[in-house]
Amino acid sequence: MSEKTYIMIKPDAVKNRHIGEIINRIERSGLTIERMVLENVTQEQAEGNYQEHKGKPFYDGLITYITSGPVVKMVISGEDAVKNMRRLMGPTNPVEAGPGTIRGDFGLTVDENVIHGSDSPESAEREIKLFFGE
Repeated sequence: MSEKTYIMIKPDAVKNRHIGEIINRIERSGLTIERMVLENVTQEQAEGNYQEHKGKPFYDGLITYITSGPVVKMVISGEDAVKNMRRLMGPTNPVEAGPGTIRGDFGLTVDENVIHGSDSPESAEREIKLFFGE
């Protein structure tokens, strides 16, 4: 089933110049980049995106990190885009992500894990609206 998902290349990957390789992997997978912009995440966007973590010990650090520098915000589409991107990214913790996954190859810690991707079509719809205003 064709669907859309939201993907964000996080500040650590931008700073470490991994944008091109990550985009290349997405395109080689057969998925389509429909929209893409390099810009900072606003405080409001960060709080909206991570609202389910509010009150947890890592919340403030997460907000500080995601707003610390530019990110690449993308709308990706294609067959089972959410599941296919989650497979391409690998598990949230880079230590558990295998070689060949984006997080396995570029991530260093669970806090700085290179890339964010929607975990469901419903999350994708909410996140696309949050970050692209649609």
